[in-house]
Amino acid sequence: MNELKFRFYEELNDFLPEKRKKIIFDYNIEGNPSVKDVVESFGVPHTEVDLIIVNGVSVNFDYNLQDGDFVSVYPVFENMDISELTHLREKPLRNPIFIADIQLGKLAKYLRMLGFDTLYSNKYKEKEIIKISNEEKRAILTRNIFLLKNSRVVRGYWIRSQDAHQQVIQVLHTSDLLSDIKLFKRCSECNGILTLVPKAEIEDKLLPNTIKYFTEFHQCTICSKIYWKGSHFKKMLNFSEDLRKEVESLFT
Repeated sequence: MNELKFRFYEELNDFLPEKRKKIIFDYNIEGNPSVKDVVESFGVPHTEVDLIIVNGVSVNFDYNLQDGDFVSVYPVFENMDISELTHLREKPLRNPIFIADIQLGKLAKYLRMLGFDTLYSNKYKEKEIIKISNEEKRAILTRNIFLLKNSRVVRGYWIRSQDAHQQVIQVLHTSDLLSDIKLFKRCSECNGILTLVPKAEIEDKLLPNTIKYFTEFHQCTICSKIYWKGSHFKKMLNFSEDLRKEVESLFT
């Protein structure tokens, strides 16, 4: 029987039982399994882990644990430079793209409204989500921990809250996306790109007061939905500003 010590840091503790949160704890195993298998046996999906230190040295997921090992496990780093250490995945893109599972339709809509490329369909099956994620290098957003433990999943985030507002805050904070917010970039309904469109081309689709009071219009290149900076745009601005303040408070 091999005797080891483990310590999980920051939000990785969300996956652990109370008796193992934020402390060094002992763990005994038979044989020499990979550190990935043992980490996931504690309930922590590999997609949430970006750095593992064993006895002061960074290791890959396939490292085989040895008697006496002291294992420190860290979450994805977005605001620290750990380029000299062994990242367990590709360095996160500054403009990440997402695919959300069936439970996160409202989150997908909010992210699109903020300008982030986010695929969503209530018809997606898990196999299809994983396939799209890997082919297009999209991070999976899900409340299903077991989906993230699938060995074929490379990138993904477990969304902690059931509240859509808190879900957006988690994504913006975890991926450090405040500077990437761009309103009026994507269609909140279908994820298509919005482009400026001459008023004359869409006038027959507008209500009289909209024609009278507004001059600038954007149209989705996929579903053709029309957007303009009316009262809904002011709500978007207020929503975006509130999110910014809440996320910034998490960094202080």
